[in-house]
Amino acid sequence: MTPMAPTRPNRPTRSASPPLPVGQPQCRIPLMADLAAAAAARSMVEDAIRAWRVPVDADVAVLLTSELVTNAVTHGAPSAGTFVLLTIAREAACLRVDVHDGSGDLPVLDTGLLDEAPDEAETGRGLLLVTSLSAEWGFYRTPTGKAVYFTLKLLPDIPETGIDAGEGRPDGRTSRSVS
Repeated sequence: MTPMAPTRPNRPTRSASPPLPVGQPQCRIPLMADLAAAAAARSMVEDAIRAWRVPVDADVAVLLTSELVTNAVTHGAPSAGTFVLLTIAREAACLRVDVHDGSGDLPVLDTGLLDEAPDEAETGRGLLLVTSLSAEWGFYRTPTGKAVYFTLKLLPDIPETGIDAGEGRPDGRTSRSVS
């Protein structure tokens, strides 16, 4: 009789995204530059805010992240099978989100677009949202393309213990959104 190799124990299936480092308030997540990238990025930003107990408006952070990732996938991914890089960091006075892509084309904020675009237009307002809702935004060149970022100031009136439960929000909702 030949001995059989031991079977592998059942391992839980791996989640769609890697766990966030709890003790380190910064992470870098590569995302496939496809239609699912924005949803994955929204989830990662929301998870980081919750895990690090960052007192910011999670809905705004998620919205602006979605805009930057969508722009990176739409305008910055040179070919299929490429990645965009999402970087989330808690700094002393803000949450910062950077989205790196492979295009050297820098973003252009077109404020005249609001006057020219029809009301039902579905594109063209993303950077205007980022400009109006963030504390700061900008872009910089990288060795492989560019990165666009935004920051949100930490809100002193949201207790860190209330971030998970939705306390401190005027409408009482939790920060978890449905994708």
